[in-house]
Amino acid sequence: MNLMNHETVVKRMKPRLAKNSVTKWIFFTATMFGLLVLGVLLYRIFSQGLGYLDLQFLQSLPSRKPEQAGVYTALIGTIWLMAVVAPVSLLLGVGTAIYLEEYAKPSKMTNFIKINISNLAGVPSIVFGLLGLTVFVRALALGTSVLAAGLTMSLLVLPVIIVAAQEAIRAVPRELREASFGMGATKWQTIVRVVLPAAIPGILTGGILALSRAIGETAPLVVLGMPLFLAFLPNSLFDMMTVLPMQIYNWTGRPQAEFHALAAAGIIVLLVMLIFMNSIAVLIRNKFQKRY
Repeated sequence: MNLMNHETVVKRMKPRLAKNSVTKWIFFTATMFGLLVLGVLLYRIFSQGLGYLDLQFLQSLPSRKPEQAGVYTALIGTIWLMAVVAPVSLLLGVGTAIYLEEYAKPSKMTNFIKINISNLAGVPSIVFGLLGLTVFVRALALGTSVLAAGLTMSLLVLPVIIVAAQEAIRAVPRELREASFGMGATKWQTIVRVVLPAAIPGILTGGILALSRAIGETAPLVVLGMPLFLAFLPNSLFDMMTVLPMQIYNWTGRPQAEFHALAAAGIIVLLVMLIFMNSIAVLIRNKFQKRY
């Protein structure tokens, strides 16, 4: 009787094991295909751009002659842009998440706001470019300045940061809050000294990913009318500027092969900036994960 039951179980398990094996190989093939495409892309970029990547390339201004062109203006403009986007988006995003999760009472209006914030995270970037053109460039008369570009990109990444911060705050155990209240701490003291430190890893992860998106976006800046070619550096938040994606876009549109190689070198610089930002986020996240 037991032998018959065992044979029956084996017969029933065979189709399931076969399906599991097929599914496993499908997922493995999809993963390998993605890695292969990424490898080919990186090989092409590095094989084209490494020969042009040197100190002169990093310190030279844009030029119509490929042998004299560099990314210095775009690199400094990208740093100026992030100097606006990072504090504005992180402060507003984390502040909004704290209010929605810790202070706002559950209601239909609160749920409506949360749903719309989540929906805004999926809106195409060009829509935020049109919003920035209407509000910052024309209504506030900021023109094609660093401040207008920074505020527009802040609007673009703000929903992502809010959603990530909400999830991180929501994941903090309720027991930590109750222990803080039991020790006599106020609500604000509990948020600052208990909730935020415990939620920092998740907040940083979402924040860095959002800022990385802001660095790589081009469509909103094109809509704002940011120049593709700029041979001077911004001196204030109200000056014109260009950024690395705009400079790369400009070079890829040129017919000469040398400019395409310069675009590949610019992509390498952009990748290094993104890797550096993500490395800082990982280090800070690991530091706080050891404490909480």
